[in-house]
Amino acid sequence: MVRKVTLALASLALAAAFTSSSVMAKQVVIKFSHVVAENTPKGQMANKFKELVAEKLADKVVVEVYPNSQLFGDNKVLEAMLLGDVQMAAPALSKFERYTKAVQLYDLPFLFKDMAAVDKFQSSEEGQNMLSSMKKKGLIGLGYLHNGLKQLSSSQPLRVPADANGLKFRIMASDVLAAQFQAVNAVPLKKPFSEVFTLLQTKAIDGQENTWSNIYSKKFYEVQPYITESNHGLLDYMVVTSAEFWMDLDDGLRSEIKALLDESIAFGNQVALKKSEEDKQKIIESKRSEILTLTPEERAQWVEVMKPVWKEFEDEVGKDLIDAAYNSNM
Repeated sequence: MVRKVTLALASLALAAAFTSSSVMAKQVVIKFSHVVAENTPKGQMANKFKELVAEKLADKVVVEVYPNSQLFGDNKVLEAMLLGDVQMAAPALSKFERYTKAVQLYDLPFLFKDMAAVDKFQSSEEGQNMLSSMKKKGLIGLGYLHNGLKQLSSSQPLRVPADANGLKFRIMASDVLAAQFQAVNAVPLKKPFSEVFTLLQTKAIDGQENTWSNIYSKKFYEVQPYITESNHGLLDYMVVTSAEFWMDLDDGLRSEIKALLDESIAFGNQVALKKSEEDKQKIIESKRSEILTLTPEERAQWVEVMKPVWKEFEDEVGKDLIDAAYNSNM
């Protein structure tokens, strides 16, 4: 009798172990790689996604978040994604230029007057179509994550375009951004983000462009006496996955994951908006850097000088797409 009970218990244990291993075997693992700290809007968005998946889809999906370039930097993560080494990332939009020239749209100067216009365009048919424009090259965009509009910091006051003449500005690796500074007779230098503070501190460069949150978190304001509130460009990210991974998912599960990701991105965008306002105020209160507000006439001069960049990249981006983005301001 004892032997029968023992055998029965052993059978139950084996069955439970088999069931558990079967569940684990079916569980989808999403490695989410990004390059910033966990307290940033992007970091908080990724962690929110991880939490929501754990809460709603724990038996089906697990999200592993790797911040601070623990797995890959933005320059390598897309290649790693195509090889299946990572399933999600959120690089800056300019990083997708080699996969689709249309994304250069987001680097065009003075295209969007505010973040409301950005939201309006990105949620439009044209903006959403851009997310799937790289599918043939193995990548699918799942949503846009904000950082904010860019400002100009410099070692000297920048009120009109002539003030930038001959100055050296750090830029991301973008042909559009290079053309933008060349339009005001400045010298654009493509340098890694990690080197910007030292370059500014040692006066190897004269200035840079960035959002309020980046200027504050990276302490650029401590080594730049002037910040012009230009709102001249956009710094956003695209949450992206590989087409192979995404399309291999069951339709129902894919929809569930997308819904939770959408909720996480909306959360991240609210964090970004709040952080932008708070960090600008912290810079003001520090009194380390003077914030210059452009008059309408001064701003019009910057727009006039930089707007020809739109025409320069019209063939690559597409005139219809540029027009659609510009019309989002109305």
